Amino acid sequence: MGSTVLVVTALEDLTADRVIEVLNERAVPVVRVDPADIGPALMFGFHLGEESPGWHGRLRTSTREVGIEEVAAVYWRRPSPYAAAPGCIPRQQRDFVVAEARHGLGGVLGALHGARYVNHPSAVARADFKPAQLRQFAALGLQIPPTLITNDIQEARKFAADHEHIVYKTFRGLPPGEDGRAGAIWTQRIDPCALDETVVVTAHLFQAEIPKTGDVRVTVVGRRVFAHVITTPSGALDWRRGDWGRLVHSPVVVPASVHAALLRYLTSFGLVFGCFDFALTGSGDDPEDWWAIECNPNGQWGWLPDAPAIAEAFADILSMEENTAHDDARCP
Repeated sequence: MGSTVLVVTALEDLTADRVIEVLNERAVPVVRVDPADIGPALMFGFHLGEESPGWHGRLRTSTREVGIEEVAAVYWRRPSPYAAAPGCIPRQQRDFVVAEARHGLGGVLGALHGARYVNHPSAVARADFKPAQLRQFAALGLQIPPTLITNDIQEARKFAADHEHIVYKTFRGLPPGEDGRAGAIWTQRIDPCALDETVVVTAHLFQAEIPKTGDVRVTVVGRRVFAHVITTPSGALDWRRGDWGRLVHSPVVVPASVHAALLRYLTSFGLVFGCFDFALTGSGDDPEDWWAIECNPNGQWGWLPDAPAIAEAFADILSMEENTAHDDARCP
């Protein structure tokens, strides 16, 4: 087993930069790669045979080279989407090139023998569905807001009638537009009178609005938990919508029962790391104050006050300096 950490992410990733900086300070070998660079800037040759139970060979970027058998851990952050090389080629050929890169290069990088993944991309994919998240929260005994997923206007109207206030949330962010930039639809209150037959065109997520005193972002890395109450000067329904520079962060202690549930949640999905969002209805001392909203299995944390300590926690796991119970984070 080698000692190199492979960081799989796009070039401009300040969050990954924090972790790489700590690993460099510890003299841990690091190679950064974006699989979307496949071409002259990213070359490889991988072999599999009777002499080895896993893939071996070289991965070469414009500045670094590593034998993949030397990789002990993979920090799978946010690589760019695979894309065909620039040029005018038919759509079928372009889609073929992208799929071959994803299944070939991506397939090998996701199957490195004995490597620890933070997090493995297949685990992230499983944990990225909000219906599965909410079901697991409930199964672990965490409170969740009453929830409806529907495309039926009558179901939506009945749900609105059963609750004093309801909100609408998206399952995913807006895909990139013609200008290539992605967008967002923030959590918003719904006027029941505005519900109409257009509900039928797709799935909608409605929840009863929780009368919250604040929001909590809980970042869990291995067995280390970092939690802050987030409040906005305007009391916005969705704190992500306003000026992040004006957000107020206050450290909060996660109740023992909630703490234990979060660790079990990560284990259930084969995750090592996750960013959890809660709505808080009291001071936070009582577990009954905590309402689970969602878990981003590849969430952002670089803007949090605890970012330096979180980066250290990532480095501990990636450099094998922390024992973790998440053995399923390793590739056999």
